[in-house]
Amino acid sequence: MNRNGKALLVLALVTVVAMAFRVSWNALRDIAGAVGADDTAATLYPFVVDGLMALALVATLVLAGRDRTFALRVLGAYTIASLVLNYVHGLVPELHGSTVDWGRLADWDPANWALVLLATSLPVGSIYFGSDLVAKVLHHRPAPVTAPTANAEESTNTERNRSSSDLAVSTPAPITPNVKPLPRAVAVGFLKSTIPAKPVTAIEQPPATPVERRAVAAESTRGRRATGRVPEVARTPRPKRTPDELLDEARKATANWPDTWLTAEGIRREVRTSPANARTLRDTLRAERGLQVA
Repeated sequence: MNRNGKALLVLALVTVVAMAFRVSWNALRDIAGAVGADDTAATLYPFVVDGLMALALVATLVLAGRDRTFALRVLGAYTIASLVLNYVHGLVPELHGSTVDWGRLADWDPANWALVLLATSLPVGSIYFGSDLVAKVLHHRPAPVTAPTANAEESTNTERNRSSSDLAVSTPAPITPNVKPLPRAVAVGFLKSTIPAKPVTAIEQPPATPVERRAVAAESTRGRRATGRVPEVARTPRPKRTPDELLDEARKATANWPDTWLTAEGIRREVRTSPANARTLRDTLRAERGLQVA
């Protein structure tokens, strides 16, 4: 609603309240005259009752918390009191013409005493409650309005834009891999199997299939650096053999071998040479025996 609309609404409210006050003013003036007030006091009496109601209404709009509750209670109490006095004014026609006996508002004595007490106590209550309400309004300090921070606005927008499925399912925690280093395996060398130099006769059983032994990593409590290639000076010196010497050794080693044993692997293990030299020796020996060369 714009400013002009609000102004018209407030003006209409003031007009209705003023007309209602005029209607209530007639009844309260007659009640005040019946309980002993003079003409001036009777004219001002409606302002004491209905005026405090207006003051309590304004206080409820300003105060907060317990003070606002107190103002609402004052507003309710004086509204009920004004309603009762207007109701009595309508039930007693004599009050309209001021022909009722002074101090007499009802025929039944207890009711008359209660009504007189109510009518005479309202001015005193207006002084007390009105002063208290004004003091509370003057000492009221409204809470400072803090501007929302940028992070709060961003958080609000994030929660508002988040879908229901995003709110129901939680994001799984990332899995952290175990990066504990393991000790390195250190090769300590290879174990070579040997074949006895004794020649095998024809009546003996063929030797068992040689089993290759693999290197076993030694356990170490701490990591060690790789040693790298063994330098030439640290190796065991081995004399180099000529092809004729290799052939001569192979002939002696396989002199008693059957033809089925004459393989490159068997010759290589027996004379301890390279696979290429072993194949050459095998072909030469098989050719000397008149066998088919593989």
